[in-house]
Amino acid sequence: MIVAAVPVKDLVNAKQRLVPVLDAPRRSALARAMLTDVLRAVTDAGLDRVWVVTREPEAAALARRFGAVPLAEAENRGHTAAVAAAQAEAARAGAEVFLTIPGDVPCVTADEIRTLAAALAAPPAVAFTPSRSELGTNGVALAPPAAMPLRFGEPSFAKHLAAARALGLEPRVVRLPGLSLDVDDRDDLAALLAAGAHTESARLVAGWGILERAALAPR
Repeated sequence: MIVAAVPVKDLVNAKQRLVPVLDAPRRSALARAMLTDVLRAVTDAGLDRVWVVTREPEAAALARRFGAVPLAEAENRGHTAAVAAAQAEAARAGAEVFLTIPGDVPCVTADEIRTLAAALAAPPAVAFTPSRSELGTNGVALAPPAAMPLRFGEPSFAKHLAAARALGLEPRVVRLPGLSLDVDDRDDLAALLAAGAHTESARLVAGWGILERAALAPR
């Protein structure tokens, strides 16, 4: 059984690094659109179970709309704690493979998710997809789910590779262009518009006309 977990924090106050560019309603709308794109890709990937780890009612409702199962958090303890809870639940459920990706990678595709899962060798095995900067970790595949602990926040990618090797695991690095693009700042918005024409998120941002602003022009 393959289980994928998507941790989601607060949709209302999301994307604080975009405050200089987008007002609160637009940041919230973008967070919803990105989660929609991610859930569409994950559910289309044909995995056995998809979980959304959240305490946000709207995120839970969106998960159900796509046939995913919300895993409720009592409190928002952050991305690392949310993933750890999902890992533990996957182990209890008897999953052979555990995947996790964030809710702000709108260009991810179902094929990329299947590629990440297929990158695992015989267990124990681990695979990682870095962010565009190669600092963050945007995709993780573990077999079994408890193969290693995870800790997010830059520079998590290098730390995950080192931690895996310290446990005697040789990590696979799987570079996937859609999964690598997490949208956090103004440059990421420009990249989204350039690469994500097929996504609800890019269509939303394009409708705001923000690329026409000099500050957001591609550099």
